[in-house]
Amino acid sequence: MKDSIFPTSIEVSNGDQVLEITWSDKKKSVYPLYGLRVNCPCVMCRGGHSNMAKFEPEAFFDPDASDIHIRNIEQVGNHAIKITWADGHNSGMYRWETLRYLDPDNHK
Repeated sequence: MKDSIFPTSIEVSNGDQVLEITWSDKKKSVYPLYGLRVNCPCVMCRGGHSNMAKFEPEAFFDPDASDIHIRNIEQVGNHAIKITWADGHNSGMYRWETLRYLDPDNHK
């Protein structure tokens, strides 16, 4: 991804169970919260350093997904967001490149 592509808007709807990102290239990405939580990029959730680049995009389409809620989102520098989930987990840093890769539209 080019360095010039970045979010211009990030909105959470716990009620609709989605996080929506509008990107600087006008692309709109809609992420089901369950899929984002399953794909937390932290070492603990990924199962170790050797699995850091391995994700489960199929989780965005799980028909049995449970409700997940976001408590807070913080921007980390100019390259990522950190999500605090309702379960208290907050060690995953979702880089812009990772979010663009995980866009459910890329995995249909």
